[in-house]
Amino acid sequence: MTESMTRPPAETAAPDEEAGPPARPRRVLAVLRPALRRVRTLPPWSALVAGVLAGGLLGAGYGLLTPARYTATSYVVAVPADASDPASALGFAQAYGRVATQLAVLADAQMWAHVPVTTLRESVRTATSPDAPMVSVSATSSSPEEAADMADAVARALTRHAAASADDTRVELRQFARATEPTEPSSASAAVTGLVGASAGGLLGGLALLVRPRRAGRDGGPPAAPVPGPAPAADVRGQL
Repeated sequence: MTESMTRPPAETAAPDEEAGPPARPRRVLAVLRPALRRVRTLPPWSALVAGVLAGGLLGAGYGLLTPARYTATSYVVAVPADASDPASALGFAQAYGRVATQLAVLADAQMWAHVPVTTLRESVRTATSPDAPMVSVSATSSSPEEAADMADAVARALTRHAAASADDTRVELRQFARATEPTEPSSASAAVTGLVGASAGGLLGGLALLVRPRRAGRDGGPPAAPVPGPAPAADVRGQL
């Protein structure tokens, strides 16, 4: 009995200390509650406007912060040798277009491009035409000069590999047009990215507007009058 009466005050204050931390979320909710009430009083179309503005700002910021990219293209053409089928040049052009981005070709191209093989593999793309025996080699870089150098380097390495097997294939590759330094970036400008972001934000805002919960009595109009149901046939006969 004496021990329970002489308990230290620190032990009795422990429950108050434990109840202290849960009061912080309550304070945060009390501060945010007026802001939430103001948001609820906004008109429904405000979500659409907010989405358009936020998407436009994010898209324009992405376009401004992302460095411009330039693309240069070099062309090589497959030429059949004497006494060979001209149609075979088209087939070999398709084949050389596929092997242009392989490691064997890119390893030789890095000597003239002065960039690592990984950079060439990420930046160089090739394309062929189904009607003409031509291969286009395109390179993309943040520097116009570097883009042109990479495209010409890969095209040069590809012609050297084709020349090494020309006796067997009876087809050789020749430089058709060298790559020129681009004067305009191939990447989207800040205005374009801003429009794309605004469109995406407007779409999300419209979806949020469609799926929002509808609250009863929001318009403040009088409730609709109930429509009476059809009277039974017996009551109608009695009235007649």
